[in-house]
Order: sequence, then C-alpha cells, then structure tokens
Amino acid sequence: MSQQNGFHVAVVGATGAVGQQMIQTLIKENFPIRKLTLLSSARSAGKKIDVNGQDYTVEEAKPESFEGVEIALFSAGGSVSKELGPEAVKRGAIVVDNTSAFRMDENTPLVVPEVNEADLHNQNGIIANPNCSTIQMVVALEPIHQQFGLKKVIVSTYQAVSGSGAAAVEELMEQTQAILNGDVYEPKILPVKSDKNHYQIAFNAIPQIDKFQENGYTFEEMKMINETKKIMHLPELQVSATCVRLPVAVGHSESVYFEIESDDVSANDIKALLKDAPGVILQDDPENQLYPMPANCVGKNDVFVGRIRRDIDEPRGFHMWVVSDNLLKGAAWNSVQIAESLVKLGIVK
Repeated sequence: MSQQNGFHVAVVGATGAVGQQMIQTLIKENFPIRKLTLLSSARSAGKKIDVNGQDYTVEEAKPESFEGVEIALFSAGGSVSKELGPEAVKRGAIVVDNTSAFRMDENTPLVVPEVNEADLHNQNGIIANPNCSTIQMVVALEPIHQQFGLKKVIVSTYQAVSGSGAAAVEELMEQTQAILNGDVYEPKILPVKSDKNHYQIAFNAIPQIDKFQENGYTFEEMKMINETKKIMHLPELQVSATCVRLPVAVGHSESVYFEIESDDVSANDIKALLKDAPGVILQDDPENQLYPMPANCVGKNDVFVGRIRRDIDEPRGFHMWVVSDNLLKGAAWNSVQIAESLVKLGIVK
C-alpha cells in the first residue's frame, strides 16, 4: 500500500467509529500514503488494527507523534483537537478536524469540497470538517443556491444513533432485544451521555441531539444553523433546524424546506439541476415509490435526494428529502475528500 511519492498521514482517534471509517476510506479511495500513523488516547494505545492486511499498532497521541506527518485526520473529541491540533501544525502537518472545536473559528475554513473547496486556500494549518447533518444538506442546497438563489431553509432531521458513537449503536441493539424479550433495560447514553436523564431510543424518537442552549435550540441545531451560513457564504440566510434522534443505526435523513429567489421555477427544474450535481444521487420517482432511505445509503459516499416538490402555498418554496451515511459523507469521506482537495490544489505537496 505504500507509495514512493505518497504522504505521511496520521489518523487521531483511530479506534473510534469515525476513525475506523477514515482508515477504511483512505484505503478504499487509494489515497497516496507513504506512511500511516494511527493514534489514540493512552487507554487505546497498544491495540492492533489490520489495515489492508498489514498490522498497525495504535500509539498514544502526543505532540511529538506528529513529527514528519503531512496530513493529520482528527476524530477524537474537541478537547484532543484543541490540545493536539496546533501541536501537529507546529510540526508541519495540515490538520483536518472532524470535531466542533474549530468550526466557527473565523480563521479556520469549514469545508465541504462540493460547496466551498476554494476556502482551503485560506487555511492556517487547520481545516474543520462540518457537522454530519450540515454536510449532506449543503451538498443538496448549493447547486440550488448557485442557480436560483436561496432565501430561507427550515430543516427537520431524523438522525441515526451512530452520530453519538459506537456505544449508542450497541445500546440501541441491546435495548431493542431487551424490549422484545420483555426485559428491563436501563438507558445510559441518549440523548446526551453527560445529562442527568437518559431515554429509551428503541421504538422511540428523541427530539434532542446535544445540549439545550439558552435560546431553546440544541447545540446540534445551532451547529446546522451557523455552519450552513458559513460554508455557503450566506450570513443573511434564514435557517432554522429541529434535530431528532431515531432508532436507526446508520444514515441521517432530513426533511428540508427551502425558499429560492427566482420566479417560475418548477420541481422538475430542481430535479434536473440535482440530477447532475456533484456528490448527489437523485432518487425521485413517486410512481414507482423510489426515494432515499437510510437503509440503502449505508457504505455509500453520496448524498441521496428525493421527494422534491413545490410548496402548496409559497410559489418560491420547495421541499426535499435528503439522506446520507453519517459516518461516511458526514465524517470520514468528507475528511478524506478534503485531503484529496489539498493534494489536488497543491496545498500539500
């Protein structure tokens, strides 16, 4: 797998769900790797990970771990990114960070390559990977924004439990089995592990993702609102979000209402535009019941869009249904795409 002219790549958080996906995605996409360094917390250090038939020992992430690293993919929590991201940059690495640590920092580009790849030229060593639910939405909205303008977005999300980590998926499975068996199962993780109340996710919907803010929105909802404006360079865009956790293992779904600036645009015009949009797969054939579903998006890099229709009362308003694998396009694949863009644009040589 080594390539003479490849790069020294580090993955921080290599034993976590997203870290594992990052490693698999690097291999699957044939990213040019000369040397691969796998890093984690002290607790996970020493574990062996098979990468393409070769055993790698996971090392504890320390400042000196980044000597000689050219690209570092981080997915080990915001505190780790804040502590070690600048240390990696100091040693010459470009950091692609999958946490919320730097997303709203005005000196850090927040990048979805299909939307704002050019922002990578304005980096100071750290690039932020947006929130999973934001990524898939802006991939679908950007072609519409470019062609018809964009005034307002209202999104309701139906998010998979893997967005809360591997332990949340395990809890969903165990809880489902327990309920089917008539057993008692004490929830410990959702909606937020550190909160005092935990609720059943099996056969349920929890209208809380992350902590509530003073304005009544959750942190996840505010991420979607603020990140969308930043990525799309639309500070005046009206955005509102309601984020809900569903008993789905992988794959976020979103009901997106948007208002455009152009007149005389039909649902078919929107469909034709998205059919050829980068990173988008159009699945929109109501007659044959063809529409995106999370069960069908797992393991795929694309954003799937369907159910496109004009609002009944607002002639410039439209609705669409957007689905994507939150661990891939929502995290690992977008991070690797950023790394690919850094190489393509000559930012990393």
